[in-house]
Amino acid sequence: MAPSATETATIPSRPVVTLTTNTGPYKELAPIGYEKEAELEGKNGFHAAKYKNYLPTWGSERYPPLEPFQHRDHGLDADPTYQELLAPGVITNDLTPTIGTEVTGVQLSKLSNAGKDQLARFVAERKVVAFRDQDFADLPITEAVEFGRYFGRLHIHPTSGAPEGYPEVHLVHRGAGDKTAEAFFETRTSSVAWHSDVTYELQPPGTTFLYILDVPETGGDTLFANQVEAYNRLSPGFQERLHGLKATHSGIEQVEASKGKNGAVRREPVISEHPVVRTHPVTGEKALYVNPQFTRSIVGYKREESEVLLKFLYDHVAYGADFQARVKWAPKTVVVWDNRVTSHSALVDWKSGQRRHLARITPQAEAPYETPFKA
Repeated sequence: MAPSATETATIPSRPVVTLTTNTGPYKELAPIGYEKEAELEGKNGFHAAKYKNYLPTWGSERYPPLEPFQHRDHGLDADPTYQELLAPGVITNDLTPTIGTEVTGVQLSKLSNAGKDQLARFVAERKVVAFRDQDFADLPITEAVEFGRYFGRLHIHPTSGAPEGYPEVHLVHRGAGDKTAEAFFETRTSSVAWHSDVTYELQPPGTTFLYILDVPETGGDTLFANQVEAYNRLSPGFQERLHGLKATHSGIEQVEASKGKNGAVRREPVISEHPVVRTHPVTGEKALYVNPQFTRSIVGYKREESEVLLKFLYDHVAYGADFQARVKWAPKTVVVWDNRVTSHSALVDWKSGQRRHLARITPQAEAPYETPFKA
């Protein structure tokens, strides 16, 4: 769906804000775009994409700053017995006790609005859910976009590739001829990069959809961490200390990385302040809400103080294998997760020369808020 004329208005330049941080530059492995795909197809064993309509393009569109909007989570209206989503015959398999479930036997694209409400609530409770044997990739892109729009205003990513005419679809694509990972590992030891998506926005994502288009033979899994359980593992005294704190989240580094590759910049970068502990509007659960990709500093703390606290929280999540889940991709899989209460990382570990291609639809949710601490 093409953006409206008002959405494509050129926005004035803003002064660049320089942030001091030891978290390092935003880590992004550059993808191969549609034009390069056309050059490589059929050469040196390069296999064409199964879904060419989902190959990434980068236009010259410019969008105005995002405006606040009212968001009501549909999980608040859901039947908690899940009569439609988990009807008789639907099979569920929990990946771990606290996070992750695999589901077969229900077709997401056929859900009624009541079923979508149940989906929002179920994902909020299980944090990440892998739905197998789905038809999302084969739907007209318009239908997939409209399905996602039910859950909130769709985010248009400031730098990523998108299918031609559908800027609301964020593409995760590494083509069969892409060798950038080899160069990346010449200077880095790991591709793990824990984050929640675009937390620099004033209203970051909630219920989020990622569906597979091309999958490597093995590898390319996605790790998810339960930020609620990460909070719950902390001592009451430490939890109380975190309440009332806010942290800055920056989109500047992501935009600068795109500029460094002569990539797209669709919207000027922003910095937002969010509570370090946020509350989920449906479950009432409290979750840590910081991540090393976008969080930059604790508001009101000196640099050294901020870095010590943030490093502890990052390490706490990264080492928490007992509140993490690993989702293995398979054809026709749609993974739905709640970006408010999880963090995740893709794994760049598959055999060189194989394609990994996914599409993400990213509804925005409410501005993060916290509720009072209770011991």
